[in-house]
Amino acid sequence: MTSTNQLSDSLRQYALITGNYWAFTLTDGALRMLVVLHFHQLGYSPFSIAMLFLFYEVFGIVTNLIGGWLGAILGLNKIMNIGLCVQILALGMLVVPDEHLTVAWVMFAQALSGIAKDLNKMSAKSAIKLLVPQSEDNSKLYHWVTLLTGSKNTLKGFGFFMGAGLLNTLGFQVAAASMAGILLLVLIISLINLNKDLGKAKTKPKFKQLLSKKSSINLLSSARLFLFGARDIWFVVALPVYFSQVLQWTHWQVGVFMACWVIGYGLVQSQAPKITGALVNGKTALIWAIILTSVTALLALMLDHTQLNVELLLLTGLILFGLVFAINSSVHSYLIVDYANAESVSTDVGFYYMTNAAGRLVGTILSGWVYQQSGLQACLYLSALFTILTSFISFYLPRK
Repeated sequence: MTSTNQLSDSLRQYALITGNYWAFTLTDGALRMLVVLHFHQLGYSPFSIAMLFLFYEVFGIVTNLIGGWLGAILGLNKIMNIGLCVQILALGMLVVPDEHLTVAWVMFAQALSGIAKDLNKMSAKSAIKLLVPQSEDNSKLYHWVTLLTGSKNTLKGFGFFMGAGLLNTLGFQVAAASMAGILLLVLIISLINLNKDLGKAKTKPKFKQLLSKKSSINLLSSARLFLFGARDIWFVVALPVYFSQVLQWTHWQVGVFMACWVIGYGLVQSQAPKITGALVNGKTALIWAIILTSVTALLALMLDHTQLNVELLLLTGLILFGLVFAINSSVHSYLIVDYANAESVSTDVGFYYMTNAAGRLVGTILSGWVYQQSGLQACLYLSALFTILTSFISFYLPRK
C-alpha cells in the first residue's frame, strides 16, 4: 500500500510538472511568433529580427549552468516557479505602446524569456530522473523522457499558430497580456501543489564542481553542442531568408511551414523508442549521428550538383533531416538523464543544456554570417561538418 501511494504521488508530481512545462512551452512558441510577425509589420529586416533573439540564446548558456546549481540548493520546484515568474515579467514588458518597443527593450525582454525557458526546461527534465520508477534496463525512463521532449516541441509548433492567431485577433499588447495571465494561473497551481523538496541535494554542491563532470557527461555534452549547432547553422536564419528571398515565399508561408516542421519533429521524438528500440546507449547515438551526417551531406551535394527542382529538394531534405535529427535529439535527451547522478541531477542536466544553448548560439550566429557570405549550400556543408564531429565524439560514448 505504501508503495502504491508513493507511485501515485510520483505520477501526480510528474503530471503537474509536465502540465507546467506544456503551458510554458505553448506560450514560449507563441511569443516567438508574436515578436517575429509584429516586428516584421513594423518594418524590421529578417536579420534584425533574428538578432532580437540573440540574448535569448546567450543567457541560456549561463542560466543552465547557474540554474542547475541553484536547483540542487533550492529544489527543482522553486526553480520551475522562478522560471514562470520571469516569463510573466518578460511578457509584461511587452505590454507597452509600439513607440516604446525599442530594440534594446525587446532584446532585454527576450533575454528574460530565455532565462525563464531554460530554468523551466532544466527543472522538468531533471525531475523525470527522480519521479519515474527505475527499471533494470531503464526502458521506462527512455519512454517518459522522449514523451516529454517530443510533446514539448509539438506544443512549441502549435504555439507558433497560437501566436499568429492572437496577433490577428487581439493585437500584440493584448496577446502578451493574455499569455501572462495564463502563466500566472499555472504559477498559482504550481505553488500550491508541487513537492517543496523535489531535487534538493542533501549536501550543498560547490560551484567549482559545475564544470567537473564524469567523462560520459562531458562527451555527451560536447556531442550535443555540435548536434544543435548543425541544425541551427542552416535552419534558424539561412533557411527562412532563402525561402523568402530566393523562392519568393510569403512570410505566412514560411511561418506555417516552420510551425508544421516543429510539430512533426516533436511527434517523431515522442515515438523514438518505437524506432530505435527500448534499449539505447552510446552505440545508438553513434549510429543515428552517422545517418544524420549522410542526410545532411547528401542534401548539400544535391543542391550543388544536380538540376532537380530546388524547392522540392529542400522540402524533401528538410523532412528527412527533421526525422533523423528528432531521433538524435531524443536519444541524447534520454542519455543525459540516464548518465546523471540522482544526487546531482540538476547540475548534471544543467551543464548538458548549457552546451546545448552554446550550440544554438554558435549555430544562430553562423547561420546569418555564412549565408550572407556564401549562401545556403555553404551553411549545409558546415552543418555536415558539425554532424561529423558529433559522430566522432559519439564513438567514445559508453556502450553499456
